[in-house]
Amino acid sequence: MGSLNIKKQARLKRKKRIRKNLVGSTQRPRLSVFRSAKHVYAQIIDDTTGHTITAASTVEKDVKEHFAAESSKGKIIAATYIGKLVAERAVEKGIQSVVFDRNGFLFHGRVKAVAEGARGSGLKF
Repeated sequence: MGSLNIKKQARLKRKKRIRKNLVGSTQRPRLSVFRSAKHVYAQIIDDTTGHTITAASTVEKDVKEHFAAESSKGKIIAATYIGKLVAERAVEKGIQSVVFDRNGFLFHGRVKAVAEGARGSGLKF
């Protein structure tokens, strides 16, 4: 991890620490959230098979048209929508409860918005 910047190294360190307690400790799928400077990605992963069950992100065409992320408030609203979208897709596939994986990011801002959106649409974690 020598060539990564310090912030990314710290996030990856937190990610490892969090992930070791999440994976394998439960039979529930994992709701993993990733945020970049412009976009938010959320996916529900079944760790027993290693497959993504469902996913949603602000890169998707219909979501992108709905939210042009100009301001930070726009990004938070879009993140809440992504949480709702991934939760609705999961409930359609019969998943009611998941483990939340913040992926080394702090539970604040857009990561928190995804979690609240998913909880609001009936996903339990």
